[in-house]
Amino acid sequence: MSLFSFIREAGEKLFGHDTGADEASANRSASAAITTYIQSLQLPVTELMVQVDKAAQKARVSGKVPDQAAREKVILACGNVEGIGEVEDNLVLAGQAGGESQFHTVERGDTLSMIAKKCYGNANAYMVIFEANKPMLKHPDKIYPGQVLRIPPQS
Repeated sequence: MSLFSFIREAGEKLFGHDTGADEASANRSASAAITTYIQSLQLPVTELMVQVDKAAQKARVSGKVPDQAAREKVILACGNVEGIGEVEDNLVLAGQAGGESQFHTVERGDTLSMIAKKCYGNANAYMVIFEANKPMLKHPDKIYPGQVLRIPPQS
């Protein structure tokens, strides 16, 4: 089990305002919303289970993934959701772990080129970061402050 921190005020807006809903119902609704979001991204995860505790602003994710890249993408898909400040990773890796990525929290003014220059020493390597964060990223210019990105190891 690993814990990953996120900026809870930033991310996909998946949760409605559960006015009048009890805590258990709100947690089930939030869990279903993140599960549906991960499935819509078509990430390679089986036996996916997401449990959200909205009061604690925490998501717990479990299931089976084929590799380290898929694991990291599932974690990021859970954490880059408004209202989630922490993700507990209980995913089981079916294949070899491979190299773990770094994570970078986007700051105001950041671009993928700037992040690539900082992490790889080459601004033109921005497409490596973009590809590593698909399908969560749809366009290299569409990043936002507070978003957490995968920065794969240099090859």
